Amino acid sequence: QVQLVESGGGLVQDGASLRLSCAVSGRPLKSYGMGWFRQGPGKDRAVVAFISSTGGSTAYEDSVKGRFTISKDTAGNVLYLQMNSLKPEDTAVYYCALYHSGGWRATNSYRYWGQGTQVTVSS
Repeated sequence: QVQLVESGGGLVQDGASLRLSCAVSGRPLKSYGMGWFRQGPGKDRAVVAFISSTGGSTAYEDSVKGRFTISKDTAGNVLYLQMNSLKPEDTAVYYCALYHSGGWRATNSYRYWGQGTQVTVSS
């Protein structure tokens, strides 16, 4: 059984930092690409960042480039998203997802999803 459990969300002020974690069980992270997505109020779920199975390749949505960093600990089977210089527009529920196939930006390229963690950035 595959499970993805996010943690680390919370309420922070404009300019603060947070680190999200996604604990994965049932699949070895060293063999799978992973993504972080977010869904803001009244918006569709959209990709934030992607990391390849080896960890050697990463990709980011334009609005978070230079502020967010995706990484993974293959020994502990945990995915991370370090978020710096947070802005109110980053407010959303953040989800981790295990990549299956297809374009890294598409939600249907991911087979398994976590339940989400809320990030709220106040101005």
